[in-house]
Amino acid sequence: MPQALICSEADLAPDLARTVLWREGLDRLTAASYEQARMMAVAARPELVLVDRDLPRAAALVSALRQDEGTRRASIAVVARGDFEAVEVELLGAGADAVVRLPPGRGWDERLMRLVTIPVRRQARLPVSFRVQALLQGSGTLRATALNLSRSGLLLEARLGALAVGEEVDLEVDLPGHAEPLPAQGRVVREAGPGQFGVQFLRLEDHARQRIDSFVEGAAAA
Repeated sequence: MPQALICSEADLAPDLARTVLWREGLDRLTAASYEQARMMAVAARPELVLVDRDLPRAAALVSALRQDEGTRRASIAVVARGDFEAVEVELLGAGADAVVRLPPGRGWDERLMRLVTIPVRRQARLPVSFRVQALLQGSGTLRATALNLSRSGLLLEARLGALAVGEEVDLEVDLPGHAEPLPAQGRVVREAGPGQFGVQFLRLEDHARQRIDSFVEGAAAA
């Protein structure tokens, strides 16, 4: 049975009780501190870890989970209330996969389920054009290469300094067999290595999602 570890000093049950996390078929564990969360994550190896943005040493917890061989493959979501805060960039940079906001709204369960079920990725070197909102005035459109592609995002190889964790990007991906590039919008959620960045899709039109599904499913069937 899949397990979810919820790390928070506060009781999140009133907010989460009507979400996918409280359905049958998912085992829930709770931790109220950095030390307790580390111990439980290593022992249980949950598929999904929810970390409260306000938990003391939250960024250190995310980083530790990513560095530990037994927990690095877990999907990590940061739970936050209110507007975006700078600490969320630090949490994404430490290795969190996404930020989800309370109270749960439309699309909340779908985002979590995508994290619980690790998407198939297709390894390929695909040309990508992207525009970084923070650099619009000075840089315009930049070129990069997608090293792999999944239904939830891609691993992008770009020149050093072109991107930073937390920035939003407008993308055009050249898929094989299609004359027109695939449009998408995403956010840089992780620096995977020198010049390599994990980008999570934020908005994707239906026809674009169908084309990605077809491309990825072709890899899974090969």
